[in-house]
Amino acid sequence: MTDREGDYEVGYGRPPKASRFKPGHSGNAKGRPKGAKNLATDLAEELGETIRIREGDRELRVSKQRAMLKALVAKALKGDARAASLLIALVAKATLDDPGVGPGAHAPLAETDRQILDDYLARGRQQTPSNPTSSTGES
Repeated sequence: MTDREGDYEVGYGRPPKASRFKPGHSGNAKGRPKGAKNLATDLAEELGETIRIREGDRELRVSKQRAMLKALVAKALKGDARAASLLIALVAKATLDDPGVGPGAHAPLAETDRQILDDYLARGRQQTPSNPTSSTGES
């Protein structure tokens, strides 16, 4: 390496100045076209399309996603254990991901409840040995 800025050495990671990309010109001119969709976008669009379903004696137009959920709930209600477990997992994930529904979204604890929890946590910390090598085995 030289200290002179005007000096330019061609080598690894330093192509000749004449063969560099010119400003405003892409190195991947035929790359991803604008508006190209990924799998998540395609899936969301597909599940968002509406279809007609029969529910009892009436016909409804619902999204494919909604129709799948209705079918899953119906199977779970009929006693399908796999459908029930999948439904419970979906409900848990949906409620944990939704900030308005998950833990901490409920009304704040009353002062007495907060005190009970604090006491419980403090007792738990006292019972946990801080230095496991000095434990004598006493209870």
